[in-house]
Amino acid sequence: PTSCATKAFKMSQATGSAVSDQLGDGLQVSAAIATTDEPCIVKMKRMVHGVPDMLSLSQGVTCWSPPECAVERATATLRDDPKTCHSYGPDEGNPELIQKLKEKVESENGINGAHIMVTAGANQAFMNIVLALCSSGDGVVLFKPYYFNHLMALQMTGCCISYSPRQQDTLDIDFGWLEANIKGQKMVVLANPCNPSGAVMTLESLTRLSNLCKENGVWLVVDNTYEYFLFDGAEHRCLCEPHVINIFSFSKAYGMMGWRMGYLAWTHQALEAQLLKVQDTVVICPTQISQRVALGALEAGKAWCQERISQLTVNRSILFDALREYDPACLCGKHDGAIYALVKLPVSDDEAAAAFLANKHGIAVIPGSSCGVPGMIRVAYANINAEKCKQASKRLISGLRALAEEPAMQ
Repeated sequence: PTSCATKAFKMSQATGSAVSDQLGDGLQVSAAIATTDEPCIVKMKRMVHGVPDMLSLSQGVTCWSPPECAVERATATLRDDPKTCHSYGPDEGNPELIQKLKEKVESENGINGAHIMVTAGANQAFMNIVLALCSSGDGVVLFKPYYFNHLMALQMTGCCISYSPRQQDTLDIDFGWLEANIKGQKMVVLANPCNPSGAVMTLESLTRLSNLCKENGVWLVVDNTYEYFLFDGAEHRCLCEPHVINIFSFSKAYGMMGWRMGYLAWTHQALEAQLLKVQDTVVICPTQISQRVALGALEAGKAWCQERISQLTVNRSILFDALREYDPACLCGKHDGAIYALVKLPVSDDEAAAAFLANKHGIAVIPGSSCGVPGMIRVAYANINAEKCKQASKRLISGLRALAEEPAMQ
């Protein structure tokens, strides 16, 4: 980690200087931020801005709104007790919400005696963990393909990132690589179900990973944002261990993306004081009105989410059937969870391919290189209705066929 940090520091100095030279006024930006990847969703939105009749398979959002009882909670609070929303609350979150979340993670996830911290979405939850646990130069393992915002958080905090491969047929963990490289790492990060592939880890693999981390004194951070998004008989499980920190989100399952509600669950006694330092510095406390919506969402509960998620099987079948008809081998690994799949391209330059698909065929996707897998694209299927999904799938297949025949892309 020390040599890695030195190398990264020198490279970031050079990049920071180059950026400051571009500013032309002697002012400098953060070298760590300058070397952090550009957010791919922002990049894609910029790319498709102004393109008429665009259909999107890019951003991972769901097409439903929050439960009615959740919105009613917010409006009732604004009407009857507005001062509650205008004032600061406890750093860790609303006490009633925290109690409900403790009950949820115990009954649904098997995490007993959990500490809870409410955050502005799962991304802030992850950032809290990185800042609380990692120093610049500490080693962190990501599994390719990885969630791009996990990578960015580690880049901008100066972590030394190691990239673990996965098994090509299932996208399960390559334990041979991990066993050879885990010593000396500070943290291992996993999204389960996986964003961007949709693969769900078996309990056997998750337990093996946890035991390996425990034996080597390594934190295991699991992002469970898509815990309810399960297909083809897949099961999602969590682990309750002192070295394991679990991240959860209200955003996708409850259609609450804009309310920015996530939370952390952990059992190690010493973590709370350190996480509170970060929480107080970044947001002070979670947004009060959003926490009222979260309480209402928990009233609707898992069954409400599953009813809507089950309807995604229509979009999923439309998209996957079209892709399999185009090329039975183009879907990468398992995709039995989340709202995504990875698709192998007929060309190697996925950035150029994404631009081609957007500009020539009116379909937006995410380049696989943003997730550590160049030569692929990530497609999402939960953000549009079935009719638009049919149109988007046709455009995607037409674009993939055109890519293979486009001389400039070869």
